Amino acid sequence: MKLPNEFLEKMRGLFGDDEYIDFLKSYDMQRFYGLRVNTLKIGVDEFKRISPFELEPVPWTKDGFYYPEGVNPGKHPYYHAGLYYIQEPSAMLPGAVINAQPGEFVLDLCAAPGGKTVQMAAGMQGKGLLVANDINSDRVKALVKNIELCGITNAVVTNDTPDKLAGKFTGFFDKILVDAPCSGEGMFRKDDDAARNWDKFKSDKCCSMQRDILDCVDAMLKPGGCLVYSTCTFSPEENEGMISEFLDKHKDYELLEIPKEYGIDSGRPEWWNNNKELLKTARMWPHKVKGEGHFVALLKKKGDLGALPKDSDEKCSIEINKLAEPFYEFVDENLNRKIEGHLSMKSDNLYCLPVKLPDLSGIKVAKFGWYLGQVSKGRFEPSHSFILALKKEDIRNVKNLDSNSADVSKYLKGETLMFEGSKGYTGVLVDGYTLGWAKQTGDMLKNLYPKGWRKMN
Repeated sequence: MKLPNEFLEKMRGLFGDDEYIDFLKSYDMQRFYGLRVNTLKIGVDEFKRISPFELEPVPWTKDGFYYPEGVNPGKHPYYHAGLYYIQEPSAMLPGAVINAQPGEFVLDLCAAPGGKTVQMAAGMQGKGLLVANDINSDRVKALVKNIELCGITNAVVTNDTPDKLAGKFTGFFDKILVDAPCSGEGMFRKDDDAARNWDKFKSDKCCSMQRDILDCVDAMLKPGGCLVYSTCTFSPEENEGMISEFLDKHKDYELLEIPKEYGIDSGRPEWWNNNKELLKTARMWPHKVKGEGHFVALLKKKGDLGALPKDSDEKCSIEINKLAEPFYEFVDENLNRKIEGHLSMKSDNLYCLPVKLPDLSGIKVAKFGWYLGQVSKGRFEPSHSFILALKKEDIRNVKNLDSNSADVSKYLKGETLMFEGSKGYTGVLVDGYTLGWAKQTGDMLKNLYPKGWRKMN
């Protein structure tokens, strides 16, 4: 592949001749392909049992796997059931390092398209609050779709600037992930466009954005909380330099060690002020790991994090309860479980979160939590995201399709299926995992799979 000459000279100067040769050889090697099992939907062992793909574990995360070149997991029905997320293997490290847990309040500040968001959500298991933000309105659409596809019920999606969020979420989060916009040098082997457009996104421009983002983070992180900063570039200015600068400004932070296993290398203090603390950061090189280039730093804010916030006993207001009566009727008629949490109405749309939503006035919000559906004229119409967060046993009437059948392909294309069954809403499954809604009318299932999600071939 064609690499920018200026980039090559820069890397030769950083490495020296011997390591530079090994680094350069990696661009003649195949890239690696990965997926991460969505443990909100299926256990890792169970997925390994049913997987139609040959899998090899990604060693730095418990739920990640390599799959062979030439395989297209994005076309399999399991993808449309949200059983896995397709993700570059090295990009799985930041989410593993932050290690989000149930009940925590977590921010993914530069979240789109959502790979690290859904990884953290799996660790949270539907408990606590996950705020996923991206400043780009077009990329937020993909973020919302991926959150819904993966059955995430505790996420709010915002589309605003870090400084606006900082004014609203002072001292709010237990953990913050900043997967910063960067010059993308680590993705050159994976993405030819990244190499071609390198001149437009050089380090000096990216450093300015990164600096502005990090300036807003401290205000939002609780004392005792953790910050993960990551990039997919090799640039010392955007990596060791940015972390060193942040630590100089914020004396109440310390770097925590990221284990150096499986070919993961230490940061390079010799490239920036020779600060030995930078050895605690992690670098992933394409000539040392089976993946692309990445940098990850784990920082802790000094202080006592204290107990996780307790949820209020009040689940929703009397007014919301009354407005949502058609929803409760739908649940009683169609589900085998109750939907618990804090309900909120936005126009005719009904949302649910496991904790009470903070005041978001003045913030652009693309998703207010688990979108349940629409309440209009005394009727409730369930959303696609509603069923994707349900399990087979939650739904009263289901139709299970075999993943290799023609019927599952027809359903994903939006076609009507000819089956008899009990009249009303039916959950369509693939091998026991939810795909979407249909409505039984006589001897056919009216397809309710969203038009914008349908397969074209």
